Amino acid sequence: MFSFPIGVILDSFRLPVRDALAEAAKLGVQGIQVYVTKGELSPENMTAEKCSEFLDMVRSYGLAISALCGDLGQGFGDREKNPSLIEKTKRIMDLARRLDTDIVTTHIGVIPEDRNHPRYQIMLEACGELGRFAEDIGVRLAVETGPERAVALKRFLDEISSHGMAVNMDPANFVMVTGDDPVQAVYTLGDYIVHTHAKDGRKLADKDPEVIYRIIEDEIQSGRSFVELPLGEGDVPFPAYLKALQDIGYKGFLTVEREVGENPAEDIAKAVLFLRNLSPGPKGDGYGHSKKP
Repeated sequence: MFSFPIGVILDSFRLPVRDALAEAAKLGVQGIQVYVTKGELSPENMTAEKCSEFLDMVRSYGLAISALCGDLGQGFGDREKNPSLIEKTKRIMDLARRLDTDIVTTHIGVIPEDRNHPRYQIMLEACGELGRFAEDIGVRLAVETGPERAVALKRFLDEISSHGMAVNMDPANFVMVTGDDPVQAVYTLGDYIVHTHAKDGRKLADKDPEVIYRIIEDEIQSGRSFVELPLGEGDVPFPAYLKALQDIGYKGFLTVEREVGENPAEDIAKAVLFLRNLSPGPKGDGYGHSKKP
């Protein structure tokens, strides 16, 4: 059996914090990830006393904080906006240390395939600064996968060359957006992976990731291009994907993320059960298919 700890994004329950913690504990998961970009858990509202109170509450349910979500929803491709976004991200990383975690996940925007694209250098400079800050305080800023192919993300991170930069592996984003193989992506990104999201989905139509992530507008490509589905019902080959994580020595969380659906608590419970029931399957091919003897 795979032995990864299982977590859940607290906000996926769509409940008040304490109620969501109770639901997570009821499922028997080991950890939670929580959004801290606004509201009561944002850095500007989290005094030392409130940090202590929140940590005590999380621990009282037998849970740990696997990571904070610091996605500000804009990426780092706009030079004029970046100073403010970089400062906010630094404060979120500071908060991570106070909440006893060393991982902050975020979306940085779509990395252009062409290194000569003006936005590439803008993003490189911003993420370089954030990576140096993260390294200085002992935090990993984990870029969520999906907007670009794994090889493009690896090249970008290699160029930054900072231990502060890492990867939050979301296999469904690869499946739904770029069509990249999430299994091969694990081997490509390797040691950069410090956190993962357990999510599933299916690509319905080809669409430029720049459009999906609202970097550019294109009415011709409007319309739904993918669908998020409950774990095990989409196109992520979870047995092979988890085996790949095992192969690279990953020991971190599989954090269930459910962004749609009318009954998130039920979907999350099914996702947790799905992950618990998975095993390498010595007679399988890693993709859940049986091999004939």
